Amino acid sequence: MTDAVAYKIIDAAEWREALAEGHYAGSEVDRADGYIHLSTGAQLGETARKHYAGRADLMLLTVDLESLADTVVWEPSRGGALFPHIYGPLLVSAVTAAEAFDAPTGAD
Repeated sequence: MTDAVAYKIIDAAEWREALAEGHYAGSEVDRADGYIHLSTGAQLGETARKHYAGRADLMLLTVDLESLADTVVWEPSRGGALFPHIYGPLLVSAVTAAEAFDAPTGAD
């Protein structure tokens, strides 16, 4: 894939912990699956509606995929679309932006 950035939605508290530790090990779902789920810009809206509908106190992270090199693997997921997955921790240094984020209610 050629996308240079991808996005991760996380709890604000998890982001504060990641900043303190220098990396993010993933959500409970990420750890269970063995990789950190990311979305492209085109996939982000559906990811937010499907997994975070109506939630507040979230952060939207912009992740520089090139800085993570070969820990990023593009794999088919929802509807066969390729999604970026990080096999290993998400280094705070790879996050180029972190913004407060409220997920849509699902009806949007």
